[in-house]
Amino acid sequence: MSEPTVLVVDDEASYVEAYATWLSGDYEVRTATGGTAALEELDESVDVVFLDRRMPDLSGEAVLKEARRRGVDCRIAMVSGVDPEPDIVEMPFDDYLVKPVEREELVTTVGALARLDEVTEDLQECYTLAAKKAVLETAIDETELAESEEYTGLLDRLAALESGVEATIEDLVEAGRTAAVYQSL
Repeated sequence: MSEPTVLVVDDEASYVEAYATWLSGDYEVRTATGGTAALEELDESVDVVFLDRRMPDLSGEAVLKEARRRGVDCRIAMVSGVDPEPDIVEMPFDDYLVKPVEREELVTTVGALARLDEVTEDLQECYTLAAKKAVLETAIDETELAESEEYTGLLDRLAALESGVEATIEDLVEAGRTAAVYQSL
């Protein structure tokens, strides 16, 4: 697999510059300082997008929705200074990073998201749901989460996937793909 192309999108130029600097040694990096500019840069050659959730011209959520509507086949990590809420369960992104994001976390996320294409759909969905579950549990009180239909639905779907994931991992072990699976998770 060739090195992934990464699109970094944030309305704050300092974040865009830092992320681009951190990633440019290992990946082809494109940048955009707003949602409208992001849509201009987003095409089929982009593999991973780091997308700020709150931007004044066009929100990250709107960019995400438009990217999925267009059918652009890339992995998207929302990046936000805003703590997540249960509404993220329904959003079609692959990971959620809370600012401030360190270099190692950014690089690790690119690697994990790029490898997701190598595993089955169930494992991809399990990774995505586990990321959403983890960020929600970090940011929201247990009592509030227990009352959230979105969160309990996420837990139910994740539990259903776990039995299928075990079989998938066994298949990947037999095919010699163990390292990629564990690094992706």
